[in-house]
Amino acid sequence: MKHIVKIAALALALVLALSLASASLAEGYRSLDEIKSDGKIVIGLFSDKKPFGYVDEYGEYQGYDVYLARRLAEDLGVELEIVSLDAPNRIEYLQSFKVDVVLANFTYTEDRAQQVDFALPYMKVALGVVSPDSALITEPEQLNGKTLIVSKGTTAETFFEAEYPDVKLLKFDSYTEAYIALIDGRGDALSTDNTEVLAWAIENSGFSVGIESLGSLDTINPAVSKGNETLLNWINDEIVLLGQENFFHADYEATLRETYGPDADADSLVVEGGVVE
Repeated sequence: MKHIVKIAALALALVLALSLASASLAEGYRSLDEIKSDGKIVIGLFSDKKPFGYVDEYGEYQGYDVYLARRLAEDLGVELEIVSLDAPNRIEYLQSFKVDVVLANFTYTEDRAQQVDFALPYMKVALGVVSPDSALITEPEQLNGKTLIVSKGTTAETFFEAEYPDVKLLKFDSYTEAYIALIDGRGDALSTDNTEVLAWAIENSGFSVGIESLGSLDTINPAVSKGNETLLNWINDEIVLLGQENFFHADYEATLRETYGPDADADSLVVEGGVVE
């Protein structure tokens, strides 16, 4: 009887040890080799930021970031699992290891670089401001005392809080909620990446981008969990190789050209091979 109890106790201890080990693995980032071994890469993308990351009428993810995500998975030889996220939780999803990579119009900033690791850039971006044609905002000073709609966790939120404290910010978790608020007249204007507001204004009559470039010229970069060097190095090498085939211009033509039109300059947005010109 004592022998049976001892065996049962050992078995229980083994189960607990294995459970703890599994939990420990689940709490850390997956290295490049682990991603390959699992046969799947998990990438965080927007589902409501057309034309960069959105879900089409057939329920399929589309857009500039999605095009890149699919190529990364293809070149790794693994399946792609997409996790939809919002701007405020991009860092949290990497820090809690819910995703391996974030490709969600993630602007590089020094503050964010303390929390996640950024790979080489693949887009250029500044801030833009879109407003109704009937009360077009053409200078940021016009927003003093007025309400500006922003999404939480974005560079627009950070910029206006620091540079224009007299502007009232109406904040939303998702881009969909933010644009609905603008259409409903709950704010005087909306600010986010200029690439996006320009695209949105093209598709929404009655609104125009009165401020096309505000703040510094920044870059959009993939991001991984802090310390995940093997995955970071592979993405950097991949971006350089993709640049050699002009991949990001092909991405632009496939996903953005229809929105921006035949006269738009792709070079004003696209970064090839991680080199900003």
